[in-house]
Amino acid sequence: MGGLLLMTAACAQQGQGREPVKFWVMGYEGEAIVPIVQDFERLHPEIDVQLQQMPVLSAHEKLLTAFAGDSLPDVTPIGNTWIPEFAELDALEPLDEEIGATAGFDQGDYYPSAWDSGVIGGKTYAVPWYVETRLPFYRTDLLREAGIGKPPANWDEWRTALAAIKRMVGPKRYAILLPLNEFEPLLNLAIQQPEPLLREDGRYGNFRSPGFKRTLAFYKEIFDNDWAPKVANTAISNVWDEFGKGYYTFYVNGPWNIAEFKKRLPPELAGAWMTMPLPGPDGPGASVAGGTSFVVFRSSRHKAASWKLIAYLSRPEVQVRFHGLTGNLPSRRSPWQAASLSGDPYARAYRVQLERAKPTPKVPEWERIATELRLVGEQLANDRMSVDEAAAELDRRADRILEKRRWMLDHRAPEAARP
Repeated sequence: MGGLLLMTAACAQQGQGREPVKFWVMGYEGEAIVPIVQDFERLHPEIDVQLQQMPVLSAHEKLLTAFAGDSLPDVTPIGNTWIPEFAELDALEPLDEEIGATAGFDQGDYYPSAWDSGVIGGKTYAVPWYVETRLPFYRTDLLREAGIGKPPANWDEWRTALAAIKRMVGPKRYAILLPLNEFEPLLNLAIQQPEPLLREDGRYGNFRSPGFKRTLAFYKEIFDNDWAPKVANTAISNVWDEFGKGYYTFYVNGPWNIAEFKKRLPPELAGAWMTMPLPGPDGPGASVAGGTSFVVFRSSRHKAASWKLIAYLSRPEVQVRFHGLTGNLPSRRSPWQAASLSGDPYARAYRVQLERAKPTPKVPEWERIATELRLVGEQLANDRMSVDEAAAELDRRADRILEKRRWMLDHRAPEAARP
């Protein structure tokens, strides 16, 4: 971090006379992107990209503090769930004109759900950078030993596989790991249902819908049948080692674990694991569209130069290069034709799954509601709530969180109706 800041300061001194673009990037990506930014500057010598790395855990607070202090950067990639919040603050610049005026910028090449995450009220405020979603990693050898000939494609087939594995491994091992300190496993099952998670333009929770109750029942069934341990992942000494030891056969997680499993599993298990699309209630299922997207802040005085940076980083060949540096998955379809992606059997399921991914509700309060989803899901898994009680409690908590949103929407409507 210190070296990166020193490098940024040095670049700023050297960039006198060039147009400065403040570019804040979260986490490891802020280091990995340095050579790509240098190539952009060679292509655009008139622009000085002032790169600053933000710690992941404090990035959201840092951006909100910068907004309050009128000191936001020009451009940054932010988590897709943050886009509605900053759009509500009127902090983001709409990008539709730039997108339409940029030759070769093919909106149709993007995964639809990733693109849709950045569209609020019919305006495009964000362009996807990289994408992620959750799907099962599984032990192919243990599935075969349990008598299951192919990966399950729907919930009934998954039930059959989970029950068969549990019978085979006995009381001290499990069929699947769904950590109780994570909301993502339950959320990914819930987003497969036809009903939205929120209703009436995000004014109220919709967790008492038949579809969400069906999700809760399936989730509870997994724990009631002892197919999954009732633990947080902090209680697992090492999720990769335990997967290798067969403590569980399925583990629903993100694409960053492809590299981790390749690195951490012993050589003799190299051919004993794979990824698969997420089963749905009645067939191949949807999942949550995660990842980060580029935004330009409305306060920027260098919007045109910022857009040039976004357009460059969005090129298919640059996305392929960024994948090679980080393992992050491209948000466009065409980069997946590169050998590094098309030839990776573990990434193939993610390519399939991303076509069925869906964005989370586009309300600034969503992350708070997701936290309540985790808390109530934990009580459900531990049999401290019934399905009906959990659904009603989630609606109650969501409605309380959304109270301010309802007030704002109800008071904004008369003004919006004026000529």
